Amino acid sequence: MADGYEKKRPYGKTAVLGVAAVALYSALLLNQEFINNYFGNGGIYAILPIITAFIFSFIHGTFTGNFWTMLGIEAKKKREGK
Repeated sequence: MADGYEKKRPYGKTAVLGVAAVALYSALLLNQEFINNYFGNGGIYAILPIITAFIFSFIHGTFTGNFWTMLGIEAKKKREGK
């Protein structure tokens, strides 16, 4: 950066979230039959796929954001209007 300040890169967070994402996907793929039977019971169980999707989305999205930050790729900042 121009002012000599460089933002810390989230190496540790990225590694932890990457391991968590791999663990979640592994658990999902290795237990497909159990998950399909359990989530397909209906009633109150119908909320479980939604909760699961939010968990996967949060972990994977945070990992991906940190990954791009770690590589030095950031979103373009909006300029204030004149």
